[in-house]
Formats: sequence, structure tokens, C-alpha cells
Amino acid sequence: MHQGKDNRDERARFQRQALSVLSNWYREQKPDVGREYALWQAKYDFQPRRDTPKYVAALSGLSGRPLISILMPVYNPVPDDLRRAILSVESQIYTDWELCIADDASTDERVREILNAAAARDSRIKVIYRTRNGHISEATNSAFSIARGDYIGLLDHDDALRENALAEIALALDANPAAEIIYSDEDKISETGKRYEPHFKPDFSPDLFLSGNYLNHFIVHRSDNIRKVGGWRSAFDGAQDYDLNLRIIETIDRRNIVHIRKILYHWRAALHSMARDPNDKSYARAAALRALQDHLVRSGTEGQVEEVAGLPYFRVRRQVPQPAPLVSIIVPTRDMVSVLRTCIGSVLEKTTYRNYEILIVDNDSCEKETFAYLDEISADPRIRVVKYPGPFNYSAMNNSAMREVRGSLVCLLNNDTEVIEPGWLDEMVSQAVRPEIGCVGAKLIYADETIQHAGVVIHPSGTAVHAHSRSPREAHGYFGRLYVCQNYSAVTAACLVMRTDLFHEVGGFDEEHLAVAFNDVDLCLKVREAGYLNLYTPFAVLYHHESLSRGYDVTPEKRERALKEVSALHRRWRGKLQHDPYYSPHFTADLGDFSIRVS
Repeated sequence: MHQGKDNRDERARFQRQALSVLSNWYREQKPDVGREYALWQAKYDFQPRRDTPKYVAALSGLSGRPLISILMPVYNPVPDDLRRAILSVESQIYTDWELCIADDASTDERVREILNAAAARDSRIKVIYRTRNGHISEATNSAFSIARGDYIGLLDHDDALRENALAEIALALDANPAAEIIYSDEDKISETGKRYEPHFKPDFSPDLFLSGNYLNHFIVHRSDNIRKVGGWRSAFDGAQDYDLNLRIIETIDRRNIVHIRKILYHWRAALHSMARDPNDKSYARAAALRALQDHLVRSGTEGQVEEVAGLPYFRVRRQVPQPAPLVSIIVPTRDMVSVLRTCIGSVLEKTTYRNYEILIVDNDSCEKETFAYLDEISADPRIRVVKYPGPFNYSAMNNSAMREVRGSLVCLLNNDTEVIEPGWLDEMVSQAVRPEIGCVGAKLIYADETIQHAGVVIHPSGTAVHAHSRSPREAHGYFGRLYVCQNYSAVTAACLVMRTDLFHEVGGFDEEHLAVAFNDVDLCLKVREAGYLNLYTPFAVLYHHESLSRGYDVTPEKRERALKEVSALHRRWRGKLQHDPYYSPHFTADLGDFSIRVS
């Protein structure tokens, strides 16, 4: 859309400085994604000849046929792109729609010709001509003023809807009568018509949404909600939809935000389009930052919005409550004193958060060097050593230590971790104290500088894998997700912060069935089942020298135990997890690497 003033110099500067998030991801991480996406389209995407009869049959069973008003603000688009955008609405399988077009005083005479012709051939197409160029928000409000539908969809003047888009919306509304917002997956379309860079989105993730407007296209609102918040605001042009979404979401039950896991929208990568380079429109990013900061003020959140360096996303830097709550850091261990020394030393030397205690849970250490080190650090009043004799049982060790903690927050920390970012605990505490948040996980890095943990993906079978595992440390991840806060079904307890009372509320770790592995996944799923959100933050970063102290499951006994724990997790959760809401079913679930599922 037009931007109202010429920002060529500033835009060029950002074009030189900023990277396209997706282009980097697909070029560096997924060299075969074009072929994979083509295979996916052939197997899973909407095929008009094959699927249209199915939609017609399904639509005949609707309990009602809501009128869906599509708003299209127009200003000097490429004529052929405008024709294609209008045609994409006229081609909809679902016919109860109206297209409300507001021309924002276009200077290209061809635009009026195209719009007049469209309105003449279809009475569902309505056009209002503005006499003054008011820019995107005013034009959208003008289109909204002539809309009669109970539901409002948004379409840019150079993009395109899939033929099944409104059919999917109508079916979703029939299945979810309380729906307030409906959004879908999307892809991009080149100037030659080639589809690429699909965005397979998660279900609604409140924290990912606070990192940027990932809902994007295609989104449908109840018209009453738009009226209640006053429509689009010109002060946020460039991020006017993000501002509107934030204001509406503040007023509704988030359970009524419905995600259609299908590609319903093509975002045309025209010259200077945000689809081509999301860093291109710097004025839009500045408006989004202001919209997000405005949201924090309205919601009474103490925090500051910051840009994520080099990416078109944001960080909400939340304030730690004052006085800062006591955090009890639990570190299970057995000998391997050099590993433990690195862990504890990094906490003591690098952590800027000051109000913490450390409980070292000693599981039958027997080496003199270990005893000497434990005696040495016990002189620090912040550190206590508690004994846990008997076979290694990670769940039981932590449950036992939880009876000794003094803090209102607990940090579960493996002894083979090492602090990198001094503000790690400040960040995790600022998130864990939020009443809606359950478990908070950190970004963990292997010694070879690849990702060990950045959230946990749950397979429908009930097993779990780490998202983006083994990606380079500096990789952006899928749509920048390695660099932004977001909700996941689970996070690893190698470094996990949560409220102490919540740990007890859900019954802690399962020490009977999950002594070593998957106990953290089970804990997180219990927390989620209790109604809380789990969170991954990339702004708490530690090394994880994984399994240095315990070893890997390579002996027959350990393999047998591991299989039993997998089976236990599977039995408990397989019927409750139809899919992981934060990881698209269009991805290969057993890899967690956001690769497109083609089989």
C-alpha cells in the first residue's frame, strides 16, 4: 500500500542494512524448500477441480450463511495486479460476500476504469471514491463505512485470495460460533506468478504476537469489534492492522481466535512490498513499535519495546518486580566437579540478578575433589548442599529439593550448563512472574555453537523433539523464531524458571514413571493443561554441555529405561494432543526443524 510520503532515502538505507528473514532462512537452511513446497502443493494444497465439489457439499450444510465483507483500500496499484485481486474475490466458492473498495484519490485514470467495470459487472462490488488522499487507515475506514457484513476481511489491492478462502471462513464460523478473529496461513507470489516462502503459522501464540504481527493475512474480524475500538488509526499507518489487532485482542477471549491451517492468501512480492523485504518499509516498523508500546500502556504492563537487531521483530523488555523475588536455583549433580565448577562459577560471576539461592543436590558423589569443592562453596551463604542418596532419579532429586526451597520462584538448572548472557535470570524472572505464564525456558547452545534448545515440539504420538536443534547459533530460524519470545507446548528443564507454587500445584515431576527423560515435557504439559502458557525466550542464553555428567543412553539398561519413559509419556498424552498448537502439522513433526512435510 502507499505510504503517504516519500521515504526513498530512509527505505534505501534499511534495504542496504537489513536482511530478508525468509530469504536467509530458505537459502541457508532449506536449499530444497522450493521443491518441497511444490510437492506439498501437489499433495496437500487446494486443487480447484478436485476439491471444489467437496466445498460445495460442505457449504450446503451450513446452519447459516454469514455475509463477509472484504475491505480493499486502493491507491495507484499496478492495474493488472488490481484486476487479479478483484478477480480472486469474484472467484470465491462461497458466494455470500461483498467487496468494499475505497479508492484513496488515485491519480492513475486506469484505476477508476477498472473499478467502475468491476462494480458494473457484479452488484456485490461496491466502490467509494475519496476526494482527498488520506492514506491507508482513512481509506480502510472509508471501505468499512459501506460494509454491511457481520464479518470483515482485509485484502490488499495487489494480493490475492485462494478460491476456497471464504468457504473456509464460513465453515470455521459454523464450527466456532463464538469466533472473534480468524486467520490463516499464507505464502508469497512473485511477479511471474510463482508461489514461494509459505508461512505455516502456529495457532494463536500471545507472546509471538507481541514480537510482531504474524497474523498478517488472511484475517477476519467481527465487524462489531472493529466498531467498538474505533476502527483504524491514522497515527499508526504502516502498522494500522497490527494496532487494530492489538486493541481488539485486548477485549476478547483469546480462545476465540481461530487459526485455519491452510494457505488462503497470496502476498504479492511487488517492488517495495513488505512481502519482498520485511525490513523495507522502515516507517511501518516504527509504527508497529509505537502500536506495541501503546498496547503495553493500555494493559498496564511495565516494560519497554525494543527492536530485534537486523530483524523486523520486537522484544518486550519487561521489568522485574521490586523488590526482586527470591529465586531458588536447583542444581542436581554427582561428581564431575570440573563441570559443576563451571556451572556454579558462571552463575556466581556472570549473573546480574542478585536475589537468589543455590541448592546443590548431591547424588552420592564419591570423589575427594567433589567433597572439597562442595565444602568450599558452602561457605557462601547463598549456597546449600542437600543430599539425595540412591539411584539417579532426576525427578525425585528435584522434587526432594523443592521441599527445601525458600524462593517464590524456582530455577531448575543442569550442572552441565554455563551462563553466557549476564541478564539471563532477569529475563526469565520477568517472564515467570506473569500470572498467565507457566514454565519459562532459555536458549541453550552446544559447545560447537549450534542450537541445543529453543523450545520443544510435541509429536502427535506424545514424544518430543527440540525445535531448530543443531541450527547455527546465529541462525534466524523459521520466520525469525530463534530470535523472538514465543509460546511452546514445552521447554527443557535444563534451564527452566517457574513459580514455586505452580510446581506444587501440578504435582511436580513424575518420579515413578519419568525418572530421567521427558519429565520436563510432562511437567510443561501438565502446566499447559492447567491453563498456563509456556514460554521460550531467546534473551536468556546459556551453554549446555549436554549429558556430560549423566552420559548418554547407550547401555542396554539405559536404553530399556529410555524406551519405558517414552512409552509412559506416549500413554499419558497421546489422546490429548491431536497436534502441537505451536508447530504446524504441515511440518515434519519428528524432526522439529520446520521442514515441510511431503510424505
